[in-house]
Amino acid sequence: MRVVVQRVRAASVAVDGDIVGKIGTGLLVLAGFEEADSETDLDWMAGKIVRLRLFADESGVMNRNVLDAGGEVLAVSQFTLYASVKKGNRPSWSRAARGEVSQPLFERFVTKLSATLGKAVPTGVFGADMQVSLINDGPVTLTIDSKVPE
Repeated sequence: MRVVVQRVRAASVAVDGDIVGKIGTGLLVLAGFEEADSETDLDWMAGKIVRLRLFADESGVMNRNVLDAGGEVLAVSQFTLYASVKKGNRPSWSRAARGEVSQPLFERFVTKLSATLGKAVPTGVFGADMQVSLINDGPVTLTIDSKVPE
């Protein structure tokens, strides 16, 4: 499982011009899955995202997590995080999980993220052509891979 986590002042996702999910201050999470991902990956990633200390404390140091900051999380499925550009100029998506595998993984991930966060996590529409808007705060942007937890 791979994610891109962005600290935002606001973020939204739209489908066909209609906003289907939005948040204020918090984290935008773009999530991609591969066939080998398991409940262990989902649990680890949900916990890691909620516990990441990406928000400033009273001293201006990033010591607060999204819970401490009273923030929200918006999750968007993005299979392109598993692109391979090793050969040629057209990305290969062969490592990305097929829709019938990745959709249930994404849904379970959002459920785990919501439970860990203690509030609902808005999402995009799985498989749809989505337009994601955000005001990146910092900017603070991280990439995290559950198979390579650096």
